[in-house]
Amino acid sequence: MSKRNLSRQQRWRIEKIQAERAKRAEKRQGDDDDKLAAGEYGAERDGRVIAHFGRTLDVAEHAGETPVRCHLRANLEGLVTGDRVIWRQGEDGSGVVVARGQRDNVLERPDMRGLLRPVAANIDQILIVFAVEPEPHAGLIDRYLVAAESTGIQPVLVLNKTDLLPDEGGELRDLLARYEGLGYPVVATTTASDDGLRALYTQLAGRTSVFVGQSGVGKSSLIDLLLPDESLRIGDLSVDSRKGRHTTTTAQLYRLPPPSTEIEAGELIDSPGIREFGLTHLDEQSVTDGFIEFRPFLGRCRFRDCRHRQEPGCALLEAVDQGQVHPQRFASYRRIVDSLDNDGTR
Repeated sequence: MSKRNLSRQQRWRIEKIQAERAKRAEKRQGDDDDKLAAGEYGAERDGRVIAHFGRTLDVAEHAGETPVRCHLRANLEGLVTGDRVIWRQGEDGSGVVVARGQRDNVLERPDMRGLLRPVAANIDQILIVFAVEPEPHAGLIDRYLVAAESTGIQPVLVLNKTDLLPDEGGELRDLLARYEGLGYPVVATTTASDDGLRALYTQLAGRTSVFVGQSGVGKSSLIDLLLPDESLRIGDLSVDSRKGRHTTTTAQLYRLPPPSTEIEAGELIDSPGIREFGLTHLDEQSVTDGFIEFRPFLGRCRFRDCRHRQEPGCALLEAVDQGQVHPQRFASYRRIVDSLDNDGTR
């Protein structure tokens, strides 16, 4: 996408608005510090960021509780939904966040300038949703897995709309069995039966999750069923194009009510910024590391700068020849790396 060329007057207006916003934020932060020093806020409390709105946050001890709208203390930047925080509540019911707790991990994605920015934190698993229709392909699954592996967060494959599968399971079941053989959890779901989400509930129990996947696979429909009390709108699915539309705008942490007392509640962080998940920020080494079955062979090539193409003594090529790495996975790896070269991101 080409950048918009702004006139001098337009740039001046933008800079003026930004300066005014910064001045208001600085004044509010100063007021918060004065109130903190004067003891007008209560004792420090543990909390978690439920939603993020620029310089204000919704904070609660746990997802599902009524959150408190909080400001950020001066010089406290970079908080995202899912962050653990220390906050204090004022007499008027509002609060102020005074510190950020330690992060287990952070999910980042490139912004319009290509710079990585955090969008959510403290996530236990990334659920990569696919569906029988639109039919997924191994290359697409591999791209999502590589992107997930780069975050250090456990990926889980979710096959949706299984009611459309043939009785014998078909090639798609065989494909997912290959990923199960690599150690990836695979969950089958359908909204066409009363117990079609039970396996998904079990996978979500006691964990903080995010959903990613291409449009039209039913992410919004699944989330709507998992959160019956939330007003999440579902994008229309065109009968002709089989493509959906994202509808939510702000990353938010939800509590997932379990279907029975036998299953523990989980949590979900949802936003379009999370669902749009790509590889544009990764280099060739990150992609290589993202194929988990490659790892035992990396560093064993004859040449230190081996790119695993036609180099003699390549341990990875030998592993493919010996059946230790599936040739389709290796071909998918080569396509991804070549796409990085073509984009100039190597």
